Amino acid sequence: MDFTFLLFAFAFGLTFKLVGLPPLIGYLVAGFILNALEYNLTENLSTIADLGITIMLFTIGLKLNLRDLVRREVIASSTLHTSLWVLLFSSVIYVLAGLVSLVSNIEFNDAILIAFALSFSSTVCVVKVLEESGESSTRHGKIAIAVLVMQDVFAVIYMVIATGKVPSIYALALLALFPLVPFIYQVINRSGHGELLPLTGFIFALGGYHLFEAVDIKGDLGALIAGILLSKHSKAVELSKSLLSFKDLFLIGFFLSIGLTALPTWSMVVMALVLCLFIPLKFIMFYGLFSSLRLRARTAYLSALVLSNYSEFGLIIGALAVSIGLLGEEWLVILALATSVSFIITSVAYGSSHQQYTKMKSRLKKFEKQRRLPEDIYPVLNEAEFLVVGMGRVGTGACKSLSKLTDKTVWGIDAHKEKVAKLKAQGIQVALGDGEDIDFWENTDIRCLKLVLLALPSIDDAININRQLKNAGFKGKVAAVARYQDEVDKLLINGIDKVFNFYNEAGLGFAEESLAFIDSVEVSH
Repeated sequence: MDFTFLLFAFAFGLTFKLVGLPPLIGYLVAGFILNALEYNLTENLSTIADLGITIMLFTIGLKLNLRDLVRREVIASSTLHTSLWVLLFSSVIYVLAGLVSLVSNIEFNDAILIAFALSFSSTVCVVKVLEESGESSTRHGKIAIAVLVMQDVFAVIYMVIATGKVPSIYALALLALFPLVPFIYQVINRSGHGELLPLTGFIFALGGYHLFEAVDIKGDLGALIAGILLSKHSKAVELSKSLLSFKDLFLIGFFLSIGLTALPTWSMVVMALVLCLFIPLKFIMFYGLFSSLRLRARTAYLSALVLSNYSEFGLIIGALAVSIGLLGEEWLVILALATSVSFIITSVAYGSSHQQYTKMKSRLKKFEKQRRLPEDIYPVLNEAEFLVVGMGRVGTGACKSLSKLTDKTVWGIDAHKEKVAKLKAQGIQVALGDGEDIDFWENTDIRCLKLVLLALPSIDDAININRQLKNAGFKGKVAAVARYQDEVDKLLINGIDKVFNFYNEAGLGFAEESLAFIDSVEVSH
């Protein structure tokens, strides 16, 4: 990547982070400014952007459960939303283009194509926002990602129809991948935990991409399926984490490339902004569909909010339509602008999503169905006195240690369904629950609770959960973990009773265990 591109990305990413906005907004702005300065989209930057999307889809697959895709609330909501959106919004676009006259006149068929391109939600934006908030594995996070996957399937089907490019007969040979899974698992086992592990991830992600491209199927779908095939492996989470920094770095190229696509005119900017005025309609449609399919109000609200944007897949579809003469080139620029602005809207709006829900929950619950889906029934924490929120390595260790050190009743909760199932199989008292869900605390008996331990990677999540606990009437103490001293200070300022510096406490525990071992050896002699 050109040093100038990196410099602009860093400068604007840092600037937006300092004012409390996601860095990705800065990357988008940097791309448009570079474009205005007459920098062009280079082949190297395009390659990096494509690689970022491929690695991102692979890591999504690593966290994806196929059963999440075939649920009624996913299939019905994604299919109905796309159909209704195209039906309604194509008429809106056709009328707008005729009245505003900002761009060349379009036929109604063109309006349908533009509406279809804008029906998708952004995989890059949604996954980035969910990961930054630590909510990829929550109920609403999984539903949003499953809807994105279904939309990607719709896009692939359209591209096959539009280009007339039917998958090769050799595509059937891809079924041979399933018998090879045990062998692939052995390769991952032998890759260790060092620098070879992310390289293994690259090989499988790019291998899946090129295998699918070789049989005339979109390569990105191959990367996603490669991740799904490996999702049951015990090192899937570790593999995903090892690729995290690479993915984030490569995706900077994607955000820059959007701004470098073309230099817009003022009329194109106005048209793009007009299109963004209809993003609330996208939210309303998603929320209405999710609610009618019996999702709880909070799950429906957060899923709909994070999906309320336009997609990079829309740009791909737009580029394809331009290349085969179905759309004028100016519409590709308009789609790029609208997509960029929608990223900004989602990033800003989702940042305070939990607070928004808390304020509006009484109104939102009016649309909630009385009969619950099995996944949305609140757990019962029988006489829990100590509760660990977040059952990662730290949380699981804390839960096990507390159970040994005290005769109090200890429970753990986590939003990751598969993780909860594994911990239950180990005999640990753990329940499925999202600590940031105010409804969870209000519907759970917390009268016996004396101590809540927040073993979470995000201090913002810890602060929000502490706030939700206090709002639900919790009178006990709250402890949390942090990695850096500035995080410790922020947690204490926001009302956490006790904060443990993860690295310092780990060193202290190591030293104490070592001394205890030496003492036991000396006594035995």
